[in-house]
Order: sequence, then structure tokens, then C-alpha cells
Amino acid sequence: MADFGFNEHHQSEIINYMRFARSKRLLRLKAIDSCFEELKDSRLVEDTYTVDEVRDMLDGLQMVVRGEVEMELINTAHTNVLLLRQLFSQAEKFYLRLQSDVSELENRELLEQVAEFEKTDFKITNKLNQETSKLKLAPLNEGGVSELLNKEIAKLQEDNDKLKSRLRTLESQAMSVLDEKAKLERTLKDLQRTQGEQKLSAQTKEINNLEDTVAALTEDYERSLSANEATQKELKESLITAKHELLRVQEQLSLAEKELEKKFQQTAAYRNMKEILTKKNEQIKEIRKRLQKYEPDD
Repeated sequence: MADFGFNEHHQSEIINYMRFARSKRLLRLKAIDSCFEELKDSRLVEDTYTVDEVRDMLDGLQMVVRGEVEMELINTAHTNVLLLRQLFSQAEKFYLRLQSDVSELENRELLEQVAEFEKTDFKITNKLNQETSKLKLAPLNEGGVSELLNKEIAKLQEDNDKLKSRLRTLESQAMSVLDEKAKLERTLKDLQRTQGEQKLSAQTKEINNLEDTVAALTEDYERSLSANEATQKELKESLITAKHELLRVQEQLSLAEKELEKKFQQTAAYRNMKEILTKKNEQIKEIRKRLQKYEPDD
């Protein structure tokens, strides 16, 4: 049997499709033969025909044969589309993405191999075809896809076993840590109980020392508070004296500013500036009078 790279199940499906295609082809050829027979029986009844009559018969035959061939080609194309749809649907169930190379459909060498396969191996596989006579493709239960899935499942199972083993190890380590923690807590409690009495006497002595220190600090604070009251009184008197001195200085500064302004008004520059401003004011009044002449009555 010719080898196309398929296992026995897939070759069986290919043979089923080829049988289906051949039966459709034979039916279409019989239809074409019937067209010629009908022409012979209905039109070829005379001994001689004119050129126009022969041309008319051939044109009619051409139309009929053309329609039969076109119908067969269209039906073949649609059948191939349905077959591809079945294959893609089955592939999607296994999360596979199929790709086709249209250029290979015109590969003369492969086409010749298919023709040879149909001639030499078609009859040999009749028994296998009878066992798989249904045209609907069965699910892919063997071959490359199933093998890949089994490998993936085995790998996942192995990873799962490793994780379980790792989890058991971690659980054992966690239990050991918890036991060690419990031991340390018991030891700590024993140490605290033992050191409790020793610390009690030391803390009592320390408290007495702190009380003495607080009493001494309180006495120092009271002495400092009395000294601060005297100091605050002195500061208040100094502040009042400084305010009086500030008022006196401000008054002298105000008198000096007035004296300076009076001296400035007596200078020649001040008098000239005042004359210029007076002239400018008179010019502005004159311009306003002129503008009023050109204003509208309203």
C-alpha cells in the first residue's frame, strides 16, 4: 500500500472519501453519457444534415455538457469545504491550529501518487472500508494528537507528584519549626520565672533611687522658679524703659523729617518745578476749552 505518512485509521478515512468522490464522479459521467445518448436518439434520425443543423446540435450538446461539468466542479468544491470544516472542528477540540498549503494542491508528483494509490490499493482496502463505512469522521483517538496529549498529561502528573513531595517536605519542616518554637517558649518562661525574684529586688532599689532624684529635682525647680520671678520683673522694667526711649527717638525723627521738607521747599529746584507744574495746568485748561467748542450739542 502506498505510504502517505498516515496511520491505518487515517488511510481508512482517506479511502472512504476517495470512494465517495469516485461515486459522485461516476454518476456525473453517466449523466454526460446520457446527454449524448439523448442527442443520438432525438436528433440523429436523418441520413444527412446541413451545417447549420449540425452546429445547432453541437451547441445544444455543449450547453448541456458544460452545465453538468460545472455542477460537478461546484459540488466537489463545496464537498471539500465541508470536509475541511469537519477537520478544523475536530482540531479545535484538542486546541490545535491546522494550516493548509494551497500550492501543494497542484503538485503533479503528489497528484500522480494519489492516482497510483487509487488504482493499486483501492480494492485491497475494501474490507477495511466496510468496517469504517460511515462518512462522518470519528474523533481523533490515536496518532500524533493523542500521543502529544498523553505526553502532556504524563508531564503534568510528574510535576504534580513533585509538588506533592515538596509540600510534604515543607509540612515536615514546618512541624519541626513549631516544635522548636514550643521548646523555646517553655525555656523562656522558665528563665523569666527564675529571674523574676532577682529583678524584683533590683527594681525596688531603683525605684527608691528614682524617688530621691525626683525630690532633689523638685527642690531645684522651686529655687529656679523663685529666681525666674525676680528676673522677669527686671526684664519687664527694662522693656518699659526701652519703649519710652523708642517713642522719644520716633518723635525726634518726625521733627527732623519736617525740618528737611521745609528746607527742600525753600530751594530753587523746588520753586522751578512748581512753576512748571502751574504752566502745565494752565495749558491743559486751555486745551479743554478748545475741545469743548468741537463737542456736539447733546
